[in-house]
Amino acid sequence: MSHFRLSPILAPLAFALILPTLPAAAQRGDDGFSFGPPTDSVETPRNLPADPSPKDSSAEAARRYADCLEMARNQPDTAIERARTWQDTGGGDPARHCEAVAHMTRGDYRRAGRMLEDLARTMSADIGEGPRITALSQASRAWLLANQPARAEAAATQALKLRPNDVELLLDRAHARFQAGHYWETIDDLNQAIEHAPQRPNLYVYRGSAYRYVDAPTMARENLERALEMDPGNIEALFELGALARLQGNTAAARQRWLEVIRQAPDSSLAQSARENLQRMDVQVDGGAG
Repeated sequence: MSHFRLSPILAPLAFALILPTLPAAAQRGDDGFSFGPPTDSVETPRNLPADPSPKDSSAEAARRYADCLEMARNQPDTAIERARTWQDTGGGDPARHCEAVAHMTRGDYRRAGRMLEDLARTMSADIGEGPRITALSQASRAWLLANQPARAEAAATQALKLRPNDVELLLDRAHARFQAGHYWETIDDLNQAIEHAPQRPNLYVYRGSAYRYVDAPTMARENLERALEMDPGNIEALFELGALARLQGNTAAARQRWLEVIRQAPDSSLAQSARENLQRMDVQVDGGAG
């Protein structure tokens, strides 16, 4: 049985594995990279308008919204208090969104997910579909971080009904489907994403990892090598190729790929995982194990 760290590309946050399978409740960790909620998971929805009180000008409301979001990312407890006060004085959707972002920052992902879903459901029809789609996307990412893949998938699917071919929304749903262990459905979403964004190397990395999880190593390798053709320095693809090689017993190829990860990005979490994998591999060789 392998005790190497294998990068679960599609997990919300990377973690150590014994075998290349993903439990329903993925854990936080520092071993590898993630195909999970992107770093912009609490970014401001575009075109979410302020709903100022009669005393507020539109410019003042927009400034207040921006300030609240900044505080939500850096001082979430204070931001929650201010957002609630703002809601009581007519802050509307921007104030509600600010509070949801603050809960996301605090790690209260369930509450953030519920608030973002409610926000998407109750937004005024006058503001268009863009803000609603963004709120649903953020809700999906919140539920993913809360280890609730079914709710994450549902939110992403609602958003895709409004914008069916949006690549980021397809990735949101792929995150959820992978966390739930629905690997072929994950590949379906990635296929559609690649159809609309064929020049994005990360999509091929993600699909390559997904193929590894359904025991299709040839397809996995083809996708990962395609990613490297497009982006020769892609450390995620290099690391994943090392994992694939190690699973197939090709320790020399695994070593080559992982050493390249360390050379390319020595301070990255993937490099740390590569070092640990190489150490384990050396211990097994010294001990006479494969």
